[in-house]
Amino acid sequence: MPAHSPARQPLAGQHPPDPRGGAVRVAAVDATALAEADPARSGGSAAAVLRAVLDHGPLARATIGQATGLSSAAVSRQTSDLISLGLLRDLPGTQQAAPRAGRPHVPVDVDTASHLACGVHIAVPMLTFGLVDLRGRVVAQEEVDHDGDPAHVLALISRYLPDFVRRRQGAYSDASYRASATAGGGGAARPGGGGLLGVGVVSGGLVDARGGAILEHAPLGWRDVPIAAPLRAATGLPVHVEGHARALAQAEILFGDPRARHGLVHLFAGHVVDAAIALEGTVLRGQRSAAGGVAHLRIPGATEQCACGGRGCAQATLSERVWLARAVAEGVIPRPDIRLLAAAVAAREPAALALVRARLRLIGRLAALLIDMIDPEVLVVTELATLQWPELIADVHAEVAAHSRARSAPERVVRPSSFGPGVLAVAAAAGILAAVHRSPRSVRAPLARTLPSQGTGAGPGRAVTARPSRGTLPATAAGR
Repeated sequence: MPAHSPARQPLAGQHPPDPRGGAVRVAAVDATALAEADPARSGGSAAAVLRAVLDHGPLARATIGQATGLSSAAVSRQTSDLISLGLLRDLPGTQQAAPRAGRPHVPVDVDTASHLACGVHIAVPMLTFGLVDLRGRVVAQEEVDHDGDPAHVLALISRYLPDFVRRRQGAYSDASYRASATAGGGGAARPGGGGLLGVGVVSGGLVDARGGAILEHAPLGWRDVPIAAPLRAATGLPVHVEGHARALAQAEILFGDPRARHGLVHLFAGHVVDAAIALEGTVLRGQRSAAGGVAHLRIPGATEQCACGGRGCAQATLSERVWLARAVAEGVIPRPDIRLLAAAVAAREPAALALVRARLRLIGRLAALLIDMIDPEVLVVTELATLQWPELIADVHAEVAAHSRARSAPERVVRPSSFGPGVLAVAAAAGILAAVHRSPRSVRAPLARTLPSQGTGAGPGRAVTARPSRGTLPATAAGR
C-alpha cells in the first residue's frame, strides 16, 4: 500500500451542527500534567492517597495513613479534596469498625462514576471508541469501519466522537447514580454530573507521543500523520497520542499485576508486532520513540520472508495479515477478515484453535528472547486468542521453558493481558488516566460544554458490551 501524505483534514465546519446534540460534561485534565504523566514519579500526597485507594480500596482513612505514612490530618485534607474533585467517594453504607472504641470508620473508594476518559484506537480495519473509568474498566465501546486514508480517518473521529460521548456518558452517569442510590452510596454520581477527562488515541507502528503524531504505520501505509493537534482543534479537549504497546504497558502498571511497576515487558502481536519495556514504572521511549521495536528480531525456527530482506522476522512471522492468509488457505475462514477468525476462535472451532495455538508457540519463542535480554518481573502478551481464552497462554509458557535460558517457572513471569476483550479501549485511555493518577489536582471542575457536532456519518456503530461473555470475542480485540 503506498504511503499516504497527511492531507488537509476537513475537521470542523464542514457540516451544520446537529440540532439534537446536547452538552457534554467536561472536566479536562490539565495539558501540562498530561504531557508529564508518569506513574512512577511521585505526584505528592494527593497522588499517594489516590494510589493507595486504587490498589487496596475501599479503605478507611486510618488505613490510608498507614499505607502512605501521612498524618491523619493530611489524609483527611487530601481525601476531602479528592472527593470534591470527583476522584474519591465516601461509602457510608459499608462502615468499618474502629480499631478502638468510638465511631465506625466510613471508607472511601475510587469514584468510578464521576469522570470518564475517552479512548480511540486506530486499527487496520476499524476504529474503536471507548469510555473508561478511573479503575481502567471499559464502560462503553463501539466500533466503526474506516477506509485507511488518514484525512478521512481523522475526519471520521472528529464526527463520531462527540455523538458517542453524548450518548454513552449520559447513559452511564444516570445508571451509576441509580446504582449508587440503591446501594446506599449517597448518590455519589449525579445524573449529568460526571466529567470527560480527555481523549487518548493509540495506534500500532512508530508513534511520537511528544509530537502527537504517527510517524510510521506500515500496514496502513501512514507516514508522519499529525493526530493530536487536529483533534484538539476539532474537539477542544486534551488529546494524548501513544503507541499501543507503550499505552498497554502503562495500563498494566496502573491497573494490572503489581509486579509490573518494577519490571515489565509488554509484547503485542496484531497486524503490527511490537513491544514496550518499563523499568521501575517508567515506560522507555528511546530517542526516536522506537524503544521496544521487535518487528525485525528473528524468531528461532521461523523462515518467513520479510520485506526487509531477512527471514524469520517477528513482523513477517506473527502479523495477523500472514495468519489470516493462512486461515483462508487452510479453509478455516472464507476470506481474510480478522472478525471471522475471532468468531471461530470464540466458538472453539478445532481448526481455528489449532491455527492460533501454532502462532502462540512462535510468540513464545519471541517471548523467550525478550526474557533473556531484559529479565523482567513480568512479561504480558496481548494477542487474539488469549484475550478470549487466557488458558491458552500455556502454549507460550511451554515455548519459553524450552527456549529461554531462565526457564524457571515461566507461568510466574508470562501472563495474558489484564484487560480481556476491552484491551484496545483501555490502551487508548491509559495516557489520560495516568495523568489523573499522577496529578489528581490537575482535574478541573466539570463544566457543561457543547462539543462540535457534525453528524456521525457512519451510522450508530456496533455496540460492544463492557464485559463480554466468555463465549464472544468482539472484533475490537483483534485487527490491531
